Amino acid sequence: MSELPIICFLCTGNSARSVMARAFFASKTSDFEITSAGTLVLEGQPMSIRTRKALASYDLSEPDHLSRQFGQSDLKTDLVVAMEPSHILWMRRHFPEMAARTGTLPRLIRDFPKEGNFENRVATMGLAEVEIEEWEEVVDPAAGDQDVFDRCAEELEGLISRFAVKIL
Repeated sequence: MSELPIICFLCTGNSARSVMARAFFASKTSDFEITSAGTLVLEGQPMSIRTRKALASYDLSEPDHLSRQFGQSDLKTDLVVAMEPSHILWMRRHFPEMAARTGTLPRLIRDFPKEGNFENRVATMGLAEVEIEEWEEVVDPAAGDQDVFDRCAEELEGLISRFAVKIL
């Protein structure tokens, strides 16, 4: 039996957007190994209380989550789903070998091919050469109050639902 493809949701601190995206996607499928990581992380921290409350409103939780930096152990990831353009640039600079397997959530929703095996579908997107655009951002709720986190969760729930339709 083959291993499941690995998808890693990537944000800045691995305490809000990537955690919520991972939880929403994991609630929709068991066809992937699903992880999350960040680009600028204080490692080993639980998700923010506001993230926890936002997820709870969808009856989701990530009780074992501890923040972690994207690193060498993630190079086996089949697709990195970034939350904003700066994460793509960070990946291209720090892990150029991952550039062809890294795209923003909005772009993947728009452009992910429906036909073929997963690896080929990722490869045909030409993600390493894509010019990143402003519309590709899922805004970071980090400095916001609970309402900002709740709106981010609502946005991510919708985006992940559309992503799941494209990818599954």
